[in-house]
Amino acid sequence: MFPKSTQSQFWMFENEAALTVVKAKTNQAYTDSHVKEAPPEAAQEHFLSEQDESDVVFYFSVKMGEFCEKFKPPMPRYVKGTAFHYFKRFYLYNSVMNYHPKEILVTAVYLACKVEEFNVSMQQFVANVQGNQERATKIILNNELLLMQELQFHLTVHNPFRAVEGFLIDIKTRCDSVHSVDSFRPEIESFLDSVFLTEACMIYAPSQIALAAIIHAASRQKQNLDSYVTESLFGEQGEEAILHIITCVRNVRVMVKNIPEPTPNIKLLCTRLEQCRNQDNNPDSLAYKRKLEELVDEEDILQQDYIPPKQARLDSDSGDSSGVRALSPRDG
Repeated sequence: MFPKSTQSQFWMFENEAALTVVKAKTNQAYTDSHVKEAPPEAAQEHFLSEQDESDVVFYFSVKMGEFCEKFKPPMPRYVKGTAFHYFKRFYLYNSVMNYHPKEILVTAVYLACKVEEFNVSMQQFVANVQGNQERATKIILNNELLLMQELQFHLTVHNPFRAVEGFLIDIKTRCDSVHSVDSFRPEIESFLDSVFLTEACMIYAPSQIALAAIIHAASRQKQNLDSYVTESLFGEQGEEAILHIITCVRNVRVMVKNIPEPTPNIKLLCTRLEQCRNQDNNPDSLAYKRKLEELVDEEDILQQDYIPPKQARLDSDSGDSSGVRALSPRDG
């Protein structure tokens, strides 16, 4: 399923360097299109750099994880995983200066709840949001379609959780040397929480991430899965396949190990973000309110100009005026 999915075809990249190229273009595109808004003497310093944007996205990724963990009713892990995918995909091709992460964050989680059929009402959802819940509702509703459009309506996400369950069952069945497999679960869950703070989910397949999580958990339990991987899983596929999966697993574990601490100057970055963000997309700005008014006026004009089509005649030319008879199936 995964190799033919939209996730595999449109949202997977060769490595972190490929992702960096995309993000650099996104940052440059915003800077170029808004350069006239910057002070002439300090145009370069006015905008966030590519690294600044990455720091802001990482900070709000951590906040997203905390929001999902505290969510009431308790949120399934796959909903959280899907929300992270949406959030990361959105900021590949959109700058944080164009759309503030705190607004896309809640929208991504809300959309993930709907797509993954975790049924919570809007009222239940915003009850988890600190601050003005009516304002949060408006922000989510105003950004939901935008988010889906920027995701190209590719809403199905393959998370590693199902693969984890498959591997655990397989290890219990075919690997007698490993004991107490279910004791791996806390370490697996912690590892996967960390994975979503990296770019691994846009580079490695869910099954590769799942295997990395299980091998990590086994190593923390002082158990070895080398023979299971090299013999049971990939023994018939040759050395090249074994080397490839070992490399993937190692790279995922390195990415998790190298997760940075949130930047200490995040408050300064958020202050700068407020100064250089696109005011047309800032719900608190006059420009945003004017844009909404223009949209409402445009809708009013369209409604005034709209001429409803003539009501279709239900009666036949023969003079039968029984609309019900005309719309009913013929007898026998």
